[in-house]
Amino acid sequence: MSTATVMDAQQMERALSRLAHEIVEKNNNINDLVLLGIPTRGAFLALRLRDKIKEIKGHTVAVGAVDATMYRDDIGIKKEAPTLKEMDIPVSIDGKVVVLVDDVLFTGRTIRAAMNALMDFGRPLCIRLAVLVDRGHRELPIKADYVGKNIPTSMTEGVKVLIGETDGINEVYVKAEQD
Repeated sequence: MSTATVMDAQQMERALSRLAHEIVEKNNNINDLVLLGIPTRGAFLALRLRDKIKEIKGHTVAVGAVDATMYRDDIGIKKEAPTLKEMDIPVSIDGKVVVLVDDVLFTGRTIRAAMNALMDFGRPLCIRLAVLVDRGHRELPIKADYVGKNIPTSMTEGVKVLIGETDGINEVYVKAEQD
């Protein structure tokens, strides 16, 4: 099984800075902006984006987490029971621009589940998607609005994002799976 590092800590920081700048540029009124990360790594990336937006604009945007576990379409299909994660929506999302933040965009099913979960909490003006890595292979018509890095992969490869808050290191690598 081989692995290849595709983003080191510096490259991740640059990608997050670029994502923050793009989010600010496309959202003139950041008072109506809410960042919601998809646990686990997406929630930490949302916090990092919040900090970078504060550096750029001098204003702290609302940040939280949305757990899509109970909205997934594979509950009952997988053998293991789902593990609930963090659901923290700190402000009303009614009429707000919600930016969902995740580490890797793959099939789009997690994002669809997160959007379904959001609808139980209100009616946002719009929902945007920011991901650190887009690896392709969509099964649903979902496209990220803000992408840190596109990493084309085969279906036999996996993409792993490691972040300091959970893994003690900041790195993205592609791992070839064995048959």
